[in-house]
Amino acid sequence: MIRLAIVDDHALVRAGFREMLQSEPDLHIEFEAASAEEALQKITDCACELVLLDLSLPGQSGADVLRVIRQRFPQLRVLVVSTFSEDRYAVSMIRHGASGYLCKNCEPEELIQAIRTVAQGRRYVSGKTAELLANDIAGEGVKPAHELLSDRELQVFIQLAKGQAVGDIAASLNLSVKTVSTYRTRVLEKLRVSSNAELATYAHTHGLLMTH
Repeated sequence: MIRLAIVDDHALVRAGFREMLQSEPDLHIEFEAASAEEALQKITDCACELVLLDLSLPGQSGADVLRVIRQRFPQLRVLVVSTFSEDRYAVSMIRHGASGYLCKNCEPEELIQAIRTVAQGRRYVSGKTAELLANDIAGEGVKPAHELLSDRELQVFIQLAKGQAVGDIAASLNLSVKTVSTYRTRVLEKLRVSSNAELATYAHTHGLLMTH
């Protein structure tokens, strides 16, 4: 029996996973969690072998959860299941210790196969992710989007990702609020995200805010 945890902030997504997986006799859902904090508490209290982890969570991101799991629960396996495509985050997540990466639009059969593969102690990567990993190893990978930001855009991006308000950033950088807002718009466009929450997820996922 493979004991699973589902960590996703959307109740409908958790319900969909539950309906998909509960008919499999070798899979048992140990618990569900809607936030990083709830997930880490339940991981401490409940025995499970594998976590299905979303990246976009309220408060701490899925990347934070992965980092803590690797530090405190090294035997626990993590399969990231995200709305973000593989070319955005898959290589970074596997580098940081995930056992696999899937998009939420994958077929149910692929998710179940991935769970069983990861539960056996192996990594699960799609064909696309395998190609990205191979290119990364060969040094042929496309540069991450944040490396294309200007120094000032990067400054604004990091402060936004840390949860600072536009007005506070403007004061700290001696810029007008309008100028900082313009930088924020550029950063959102260049990173292909639509909110400060997604900026924070991007920053955590790429190790830009991680403490060592």
